[in-house]
Amino acid sequence: MDPVIVAGAGPVGLTLALALARLDVPVVLFDETTGGDEPRLARTVVLRPDTAALLERLGCRAAAGARPWTGWRTLRRRQLVRHVPLEPGPLFGAPPPAASAPGDGGPQEGDRRDGAARDDEPEATVSSPLHLPQHELTRALRAALAAIGDEDLVRIVPGTRVETVEQDARGVSVRTRGAQATWWRGSHLVGCDGPRSTVRKQLGVRFPGRTAVERHAVAALRADLPWPGEAVLHRSPPWRSIDAEVTARPLPHGVWRIDWLLPPGRDLVTPDALMVRVRDTLAGWCEDAAVPYELLDTGVHTVHHRLARRWRVGRAFLAGDAAHLHGALGTQGLEEGLRDVGNLAWKLSLAWHHGASDALLDSYQAERRTAFAARLRTADQALPLVRAAGGWHAVRRTVLPGGTRGQDALLTDGHLGRGPLGAPPVYNRSPLAAAAPPEGSVTVGTPTGAPVANVRVTAPDGAVVRLWERLGRELLVVLVAPGTGVWDRRHWMRAGLMPRLAAAVTALPMRTELLVAEEYPGAPAHTVLLVRPDGHLAAALSGVRPAELYACADAARGGDTARGTDAEQRDHQDTEATARR
Repeated sequence: MDPVIVAGAGPVGLTLALALARLDVPVVLFDETTGGDEPRLARTVVLRPDTAALLERLGCRAAAGARPWTGWRTLRRRQLVRHVPLEPGPLFGAPPPAASAPGDGGPQEGDRRDGAARDDEPEATVSSPLHLPQHELTRALRAALAAIGDEDLVRIVPGTRVETVEQDARGVSVRTRGAQATWWRGSHLVGCDGPRSTVRKQLGVRFPGRTAVERHAVAALRADLPWPGEAVLHRSPPWRSIDAEVTARPLPHGVWRIDWLLPPGRDLVTPDALMVRVRDTLAGWCEDAAVPYELLDTGVHTVHHRLARRWRVGRAFLAGDAAHLHGALGTQGLEEGLRDVGNLAWKLSLAWHHGASDALLDSYQAERRTAFAARLRTADQALPLVRAAGGWHAVRRTVLPGGTRGQDALLTDGHLGRGPLGAPPVYNRSPLAAAAPPEGSVTVGTPTGAPVANVRVTAPDGAVVRLWERLGRELLVVLVAPGTGVWDRRHWMRAGLMPRLAAAVTALPMRTELLVAEEYPGAPAHTVLLVRPDGHLAAALSGVRPAELYACADAARGGDTARGTDAEQRDHQDTEATARR
């Protein structure tokens, strides 16, 4: 069978190629560059636990060079409003260094120079995001692909870009230009070729939205700030050169990325104006007019909000910036592209190895586009009101009815990967869900369609691992069985529910791994969880229910794969009709 063609070798394209290769799907990757990525410290990536875990599973060691935030501080003018303590997740290594103590030279709680109200509500500790330069992520992804060492599985074609796309009922034909100008044949095509995607244009897919929703001046510099290792959001700082908002995020080796939200308009950000911002910000934070620093990189980050009308046309798909643009908090766009990969890779693998129903392949657009549209809609509605004077009351009425948290918390939650601006997607209306809740369904701490908790589980070989480590290749069935940890596995595998559950798992229509957990949030003993390869909960059942478990597993794979042939023909006809229009 022909390989999957991936157009675009940015982080999303590289991650998709790596994910498919790990699933034994051959890939041809078109790289417009010659294999390098310009080092830019002002162009960075923030990885939340789910996307960091995806890269870890794929063998990408990007997290090894990333800097976890130890805390998040929100300032309003000169007063500290909130401090959110953070802790590293199980994938992030040793605990971070302790947060700075009072008296370190920075603004502290109780400093009421502007008379602002304090917010002393305790904050729950959350997992720390990771922050690293984008070129380091790209380099780590390329290294992981090179380590595969099998050109029959992964072929990277440098200096080449897509020119023409044609489809038929059996595959995709792509003509390229550049270093290798020729025709290529693939089973499927995924356009990861950025906001000006040639693949998207060839498919005739519109890309509506808004341009220059926000602009940020960005600087990467080395300096000693009062909050080592902590990220900072400063709202309405008192310095004349700062307009509305400034954010600082730590990078490795004492480097910081600082973003200044620019006023509306297209006024040029001159080097002199940027240097004034740098000096005023450092002087205000450190209470020293001559703070030493080393400026390493600068730039202007322009935020666009766009969403492709279709993410699948026949055998061709769109992912990453080719499908959507968003980045209102400075760093979210790429992470959403990585979530596209997590959703699409296992579905393409099923299609390549076994054939797939139309429902399975269509679910990529139904799930990811719907989730991204909701995120985009929230940002479009909330952010202009939050950032306007006195706008929070309007936000509560139009976006978050009944909400009681402040506007600073809304932004902070978005940066930390929580709330409507930052939480991982929930596919609660997925076409891969059962038509109705199956008999014996139970409610657990994870809603159906949401990412599962990363609890400890016992694998079939007896190893105790984290649940997220087993994702990516097949369905997972997790039995919640308190007390199994104190028994030898040889005994409990043959006792209680296990023999019957193991038999039910063997009969499922898709490869499935059986795991056991001592506990799971909100789940009573003997709960059986069905988890999709991308880590989203498909069902939670009370006890062993073979028929219901089979029905949920069949729905999760999109139903009968025999329907795929007719569906592919319909897609081809749709493609031809679109081309004629």
